[in-house]
Amino acid sequence: MVPWTAQAGPGTPQPGSPATRVRRLATPLGILATVTAAFAYVGTVDPNEPGHYPVCPLLKITGAFCPGCGGLRSAHAFIHGDLGAAFSANAVATTGYFLFAAVWVLWLVRAWRGQPLRIVLAPVWWWSIGALLLIFTVVRNLPFGSALAP
Repeated sequence: MVPWTAQAGPGTPQPGSPATRVRRLATPLGILATVTAAFAYVGTVDPNEPGHYPVCPLLKITGAFCPGCGGLRSAHAFIHGDLGAAFSANAVATTGYFLFAAVWVLWLVRAWRGQPLRIVLAPVWWWSIGALLLIFTVVRNLPFGSALAP
């Protein structure tokens, strides 16, 4: 008796076919389209002018900057090619744009090759990222860290 094996039906694309490759690339390209649309909107609608975006709830209630405060201004400056202003508005967000781009390119290449994207970080890395965000948040709210404030 021959064990059961999965066989492609008449409408199923073969693993190396262009239809399979398009399907593998659909998600990373869809994510890129979504991020591009969001950045295009922020690049068009200036967050430096009041009334276009809601105020950060933490900033409104406590007067303290959260790690994301200045992120929209950072994205606006980044879109317009002013990396200095982008970094000044939110250093963590600007670093995140470059990190996102690197991971997205890796994802696209792996999807093209038919390999899954698996990024596994040990718990110590997650704790380190959380600690850095906490330190960034505390320092940008102190007088000596005002250069990190948006």
